[in-house]
Amino acid sequence: MERKQSVRLWILLVVIALAGMFTQRMLSGGNTQNVQRVIGESKLYTQEEIGRIMDVVEREFRREFRGCTLRELKYDEEFSMRQSADWAAQYDADEAVVLTSSFDVDGRGGDGSLNPNSSYTKWLWILTRTGSGDWILQTWGY
Repeated sequence: MERKQSVRLWILLVVIALAGMFTQRMLSGGNTQNVQRVIGESKLYTQEEIGRIMDVVEREFRREFRGCTLRELKYDEEFSMRQSADWAAQYDADEAVVLTSSFDVDGRGGDGSLNPNSSYTKWLWILTRTGSGDWILQTWGY
C-alpha cells in the first residue's frame, strides 16, 4: 500500500514538473538569440551608443513578443533622422531614434495580435531621451 502511494506521488511530481516546463515555454518571451544587428555609419552616435539603444529594444522584444523570433535590428541614420524630430516633439524629448526590424511569428500568432506563421519587416521601434538620460522605448509597430 505504501509503495502505491510512493509511485503515485512520483507520478504527480513528474506531471507537475512537465506542466511547469510547458507553462514556462508558453509564457516565455521572444527569441533574440540570433538577431543580426545592422549599424550603419553615424555622425550622431558611437557604435556603442547604438548598441545600447538596440539592447533596450531586444529586452522589450524578449519580454513582449512571445512566440516571435527577431531576425534583424537596424539603425539607418538617414532614415531615423527623417522622423526623429517629430517623434522627439511628440514625446517632449530632446532626441529620438528610429530603428527598424524584421521578425518571424510562430503558429500561435505571438500573443494573438500578430498574424500566425508570418514575417514582419520594417517594424519600427521609437526611442527617446532627454539630456544625457537613458533611452526610453516609447512605441513600436508600423
